[in-house]
Amino acid sequence: MQDRRSLALEGERLAAEHLARAGYRIVARNVRAGGVEIDVVAARGRLVVFVEVKARRGRGFGAPEEAVDPRKCARLVRGARAWLREHAPRARARFDVIAVEPDQDGVLRVRHLPDAFDADGC
Repeated sequence: MQDRRSLALEGERLAAEHLARAGYRIVARNVRAGGVEIDVVAARGRLVVFVEVKARRGRGFGAPEEAVDPRKCARLVRGARAWLREHAPRARARFDVIAVEPDQDGVLRVRHLPDAFDADGC
């Protein structure tokens, strides 16, 4: 069984691979901006996507995306605004969540939830 940090790193790797296969360019991973860590920053054209990745070993504490609460959304928005000011002030932004959890066979699967929330929060 993976420890929490190993699972998080694996989830972020799988999320980045998923986004790349879907045509996004991975701009940064685990970047800090505005005092906030952003798991993945991806881009497609003038769209910058800020991705919160949640990986779980199972549903004992609910679905992974349920851990993205209003406080977490507000932090991610704050970090995204800081990142955009420095790197892409004219870009459009979107906030996605990628949930990673094992299927029935224990294989980690990715669920991409595009536009999971907006700059006003969850």
